[in-house]
Amino acid sequence: MKKKIIISAFSNLYTDQRIEKVCKTLFDNGYPIELIGNDWGGCEKMERPYPFSRIHLSSASLKTAYFEFNWKLYHELKKKADKNTILHANDIDAILPNYLIAKKLDIPLVFDSHEIFTEMPAIQNRFSQKFWRVIERSILPKIKFMMTESESYAEWFHEKYNVSSVVVRNIPRKIPSIHHIPQNNPKIILYQGAINQSRGIEKVIIAMHDIEGAVLKIAGDGPKKKTYEDLVVQENLQDKVIFLGKLKPEVLREVTKTADLGFSLEENNGVSYYYSLPNKVCDYIQSRVPLVMINFPEMERIKRQFDVGEMITDHHPETIGKAIRKMLEKGRIHYKSELDKAADVFCWEKEEMKILQLFEKASHK
Repeated sequence: MKKKIIISAFSNLYTDQRIEKVCKTLFDNGYPIELIGNDWGGCEKMERPYPFSRIHLSSASLKTAYFEFNWKLYHELKKKADKNTILHANDIDAILPNYLIAKKLDIPLVFDSHEIFTEMPAIQNRFSQKFWRVIERSILPKIKFMMTESESYAEWFHEKYNVSSVVVRNIPRKIPSIHHIPQNNPKIILYQGAINQSRGIEKVIIAMHDIEGAVLKIAGDGPKKKTYEDLVVQENLQDKVIFLGKLKPEVLREVTKTADLGFSLEENNGVSYYYSLPNKVCDYIQSRVPLVMINFPEMERIKRQFDVGEMITDHHPETIGKAIRKMLEKGRIHYKSELDKAADVFCWEKEEMKILQLFEKASHK
């Protein structure tokens, strides 16, 4: 009988595709699992084949929500964990209660770092950054079983805390090769993901002035959506930029397949962004959509292996526009064979074995 795994995260669970994929992999391979999140940011109805719950948070601010969640999660784990349990914590904001219970019961803890949490732009130069750094510094050197999302993250954690991580990239399940490539008129440039700062979205909007025969579609939601909608009106680009809103994952996948190109143009707002492999990169690859990428380490790794698009070195709208025009001229079909090869490598099926091996090791702690 396999050990029970309790997976926890500061998340409403609904939109977290990495957690969903990890849970499914473990569940499909015979582990009894239970997932714990919270209702901060909504409590949308969802169905999963395994038990899950969301801790209710009554805090008014994110800072107090973190403390409330950690306190309540500790008590949940204390009730639910026993000697035959593996704990699985997602990110630094869920590690403390997991670590304390794992230590108390002398049971294994697997830690998954989705990003370098303490270097995220949202908490830089704040008291909360100091607090989470203390947690990170105190616990990470003692972690035996860890996974993280990119080679660059793994190198950073090893250098900083001498902790070894298994790299499990947050990439989609394999989509079979797409034989029909639509002949769009106008061509479709697609952005998918959170509409936040530092994603290069506003630079692409400005670049649309010099791109003919194409529209920019923005699929997603986020704090900067209204700002970018206003920018589109201000620049008089309403006929060239369309906001699709937040789409369900299965709808988004179908929309992505129709695009002529995508882009991943994150800005260097700290090492967490700089060393990331944005989910959208592999979402485009699986949908066989070429993309314009900024020259961050993880995207350079992909570009060195496969010619899946164009790489640029700055965020000037002129530079972006030039790369987009070049790709639209070549056409999506030009990149198809390289995208097919990349899709065979950058798929969740290749990552699953690494997760199962890590939990197998943890089972025999």
